Amino acid sequence: MIAVAEEPRAVVSATRVGIAGLVLAGFSYWVVLPPVAWRNPLGPMIIAGLGAAAGVVAARMGAVRVGWSAIVVGVLGIGFAALATRSSVGNLEDVFTWSTLIAAMLVFATPLTYAAIGGMVTERSGVVNIGLEGMMLMGAFWGIYGADLTDSWVLGVLIGMLAGGLMAVILAFFSIHLRADQIVGGTAINFLALGITGYFFVELYSGENIPAGVPRIPDVKLAFLEHVPPHTDRLGLGSFLYKAVGHLNLMIWIALLVVVLSYVVIFRTPLGLRIRSVGEHPRAADTVGISVYGIRYGCVITSGLLAAAGGAFLSVGYVGTFNENMTSGRGFIALAAMIFGNWRPFGALAAALLFGFTDAIALRMQVYNDSLPGIDVLIKTLPYVAVLIAVAGVIGRSTPPAADGKPYVKQ
Repeated sequence: MIAVAEEPRAVVSATRVGIAGLVLAGFSYWVVLPPVAWRNPLGPMIIAGLGAAAGVVAARMGAVRVGWSAIVVGVLGIGFAALATRSSVGNLEDVFTWSTLIAAMLVFATPLTYAAIGGMVTERSGVVNIGLEGMMLMGAFWGIYGADLTDSWVLGVLIGMLAGGLMAVILAFFSIHLRADQIVGGTAINFLALGITGYFFVELYSGENIPAGVPRIPDVKLAFLEHVPPHTDRLGLGSFLYKAVGHLNLMIWIALLVVVLSYVVIFRTPLGLRIRSVGEHPRAADTVGISVYGIRYGCVITSGLLAAAGGAFLSVGYVGTFNENMTSGRGFIALAAMIFGNWRPFGALAAALLFGFTDAIALRMQVYNDSLPGIDVLIKTLPYVAVLIAVAGVIGRSTPPAADGKPYVKQ
């Protein structure tokens, strides 16, 4: 009994040591960046090294995942301290203007969030949707075409979502009724969408840019943040918040609302219980009268609508035009965000924000391209490295629904 009682305490202690290592390693990043901008590399490197050392101790004590996380973050922190302190403070301030970075992070994370939540919904019901990329692309093209045709961004977004939903119907029919391989079916959807959008882009616009003046999704301006009286805001928080979130696109706020609603529906309603039961044990769900096919059809179509909404945001809300294959793999990144988030809405949002943050950093890192050519491209690889770490089980193993990807045969 003593051994049984002591083992949990040892694991808890090891976890605490690993978390302390993560905090130390993270602190080493903060002190070298504005507004602190510690210019002596030795101090931040020592802090990062202590964080990595704590990770080693935690791993040896049994907290392997959090320990190795601290080791990785600490080792990278040593290198980051050396690089950041060699950069000029002016360049660092250009890159790490936090209010601008937060705004850009939210913009880049929004299409990923829509698609990741869509992927989560369908996989919770037991159907893998590799076709998110194609559905996003359909939403991007038909969204901008619909806005151009109807002179309304609302109708444009709805038309784009309808196009993504139709692609989802095709995938659902082949995956659910014909029981085709879901990975192959999703891949086919991606190529089909690429061909459809490419053909109609040439047919309708001669392969040129969309004409100027297409209605855009409006921004939501929080003017009250800009006009906070200085004597009540001595820290300048109102001005900071206004620059960060005071003029975000309407679709960004809707995306955050979608995350909350998806959590409520999936985990707090009878419908969500049915969806999860179909994804975990469809035979048992069918036995108690739940329509497995109906639930799965609804979830796959919902995923197509949401992914297409993310694509429509890209074209109608952010860029204001369309280019062939403009989604550029974002559907696959959204799948990674969903897995990284362990098939949960807020986890998927956190992963999307991580990916969006690296995109925002990469965009602003172009100031270093003269001295470090290609540094912005290198930064863009960080989300994929994080996913590999997660898949390897260092951060935590992702466990999909038990029936995910398995066709159901009704008896």
